Amino acid sequence: MSEIVMPRLSDSMEEGTILRWLVEDGAEVTRGQEIVEIETDKATMPYEADYEGTLHVVAAEGATLPIGAVIATVGDAAEASSAGNGSAAAEAAKPAAAAEAVPATASAPAATAESSAAESSTAEPAAGGGNGDGGRVKASPVARRIARERDIDLQQLIGTGPAGRIVKADVLSAASGASGTAPAAAPPSPPPAPSPVPVGAGPEASAGGIKGELTVVELSRTQQVVARRMAESRATVPSFEVSTDVDMEAARTLRAELKAAAAEGQPVPSFNDMVVKACALALREFPRANGSYKDGKFELHSRINVGIAVAGDDSLIVPTVPDADTKSLGEIARTTRALATSVREGTIRPPDLAGGTFTVSNLGMYGVTHFTAVINAPQAAILAVGAITERAVPRDGEIVARHVMTMTLACDHRILYGADAAQFLARVRELLEQPLALAF
Repeated sequence: MSEIVMPRLSDSMEEGTILRWLVEDGAEVTRGQEIVEIETDKATMPYEADYEGTLHVVAAEGATLPIGAVIATVGDAAEASSAGNGSAAAEAAKPAAAAEAVPATASAPAATAESSAAESSTAEPAAGGGNGDGGRVKASPVARRIARERDIDLQQLIGTGPAGRIVKADVLSAASGASGTAPAAAPPSPPPAPSPVPVGAGPEASAGGIKGELTVVELSRTQQVVARRMAESRATVPSFEVSTDVDMEAARTLRAELKAAAAEGQPVPSFNDMVVKACALALREFPRANGSYKDGKFELHSRINVGIAVAGDDSLIVPTVPDADTKSLGEIARTTRALATSVREGTIRPPDLAGGTFTVSNLGMYGVTHFTAVINAPQAAILAVGAITERAVPRDGEIVARHVMTMTLACDHRILYGADAAQFLARVRELLEQPLALAF
């Protein structure tokens, strides 16, 4: 009988959630047949069977498992029958055991973010009926790790999480108080006196609180990973920003000419496509801006793959334009349109999300004129692009109206210094202000 494990569907994936089995338990599957939908840190995508035979589901829908955990087996009916109930029970426990093997991150800020993501994730279903009943204790991966480190018996703890699940706070409380045993129940306290209703508050304030009724929204896997990585970036990357204004009059003229010359149905390059192309050409000249800082070393990449931040379904996805420096402006336009459509339709593929070496984030379409983006670590920098607005600027001793765009480059100071960033940004500005080189 062959095992099907949680696959690595993107370069940054650490765990995945079983959203829906596309084939029923016990059904026959063929090699290459889509059998399950998996939610990763970036997208939801189907996974195909690597083997032929009878599918035996191990991980239930909704289970979140680390890469490499068994999610199903494939074999013939005779093998499944001979395995017996004991084998099935053992297989069912595998995802839960595998989740405990997720290593903790080394750095303190990253560990904090990792803990919060693991605490909020939907862990594997427990094999037992609850804590202390002889079955598997329901506890988060972080709680299990801390309990092992501090020699605390989870069977003796009372969980305060959802459905009695033991969470990090329960273990820490036991470690500081009762040395691994469940804290003694506090004597019942008299009911508190009713709080006075604030002056001017109506019935809604007294019934639902001053803030009104509370609605708790659970984060999706993608949102959890985005939140964790943004927190890690802010906590661990010593960043600085440089900004410049770009005269976009020539770029506007070029786009108008390209639009007039375009065939019907052919995508016309946007201003953001021009920015992507300008960045790609400038990255050739400034290879450290196309690099990464990792483990105390510079990693300089030979390919220039520009990521474009796209607003997805309540999350931020960054698909990649590979080899953007060798693509024509028209090719970049077609690529970015296809990537944005795939993100919004939820059909983006893992290869489209991998290998980014630099990122462009544009909020100009929302009227934002200036902002600072968070670095997509371990990349060296990210360019934030604002709206093109008509402004009064001095030209040859006169004040004239020009269309101007503000760009802000956020940099990792460990690999890029002020002069490097300023020169790179000046080159991008030069290419946009004299855009004929972008058209080829």
